[in-house]
Amino acid sequence: MSNNEFSIAQRIKSFKYAIAGLSYVAKTQHNAWIHLVATVFVISMGLLLNIAVNEWLLIIFCITLVLCCEAFNTALELLCDAVHPDDHPLIKKSKDVAAGAVLISAINAVIIGGFIFLSYFFTTTT
Repeated sequence: MSNNEFSIAQRIKSFKYAIAGLSYVAKTQHNAWIHLVATVFVISMGLLLNIAVNEWLLIIFCITLVLCCEAFNTALELLCDAVHPDDHPLIKKSKDVAAGAVLISAINAVIIGGFIFLSYFFTTTT
């Protein structure tokens, strides 16, 4: 079989590789632990408050964005460490930029979550 042909066995392997990567992030990255705890908290609050479907969509998007940024940040850090294990100013800058992307996505999630959840606590009756 050539490399261009579709193979179910190869697709299954690719899922195994992806799951191994996610497992690595979850097991080794302390910030990922914080994101996962926040995810459990936000999902619990959403269920408790019975948030609307469109709010769930925003929450799920925010969770996905933060976790994807964390995974890409981890991948970049690992690659940088493999390519240039010693301190280098450009490696530091690239790691800082990737960490900044995680921070931006997390701030975005907090803002959106704040708008959604605070509206359930500060509703006015008129």
